[in-house]
Amino acid sequence: MTRLHSQYLCLSAGQCGEEQRRLKQYWYTSWPDQKTPDKAPPLLELVQEVERAREEAPPSSGPIIVHCSAGIGRTGCFIATSILCKQLRTEGVVDILRTTCQLRLDRGGMIQTCEQYQFVHHVLSLYEKQLSCTAEE
Repeated sequence: MTRLHSQYLCLSAGQCGEEQRRLKQYWYTSWPDQKTPDKAPPLLELVQEVERAREEAPPSSGPIIVHCSAGIGRTGCFIATSILCKQLRTEGVVDILRTTCQLRLDRGGMIQTCEQYQFVHHVLSLYEKQLSCTAEE
């Protein structure tokens, strides 16, 4: 069973909490460490939801922060999928290996296992089918 939660948090800084930030946290609890989720659609839905939220947020809202326990496996899959979905949508072609290699230059170990790499391929193939169906309508 897929467990995807979101919630708003308010963070305060300074002695009296004079600086506050409101942020939205997404939490994918059914994705096991160093593995892949049972199903691909929830990751695609999460990527699309985060992209929608980013587009609706004011420019001053700051960056998107992605992290899992080690910050490389699930994080790498999410970031790669997010980058590649946007690339597929705008350019019509993707290079998953090149994107993975670039992510690994930025942070060593991104996408930890062959299973995770294959999962990114699977999610992108689902997204490509989704784009094809939308284009046909």
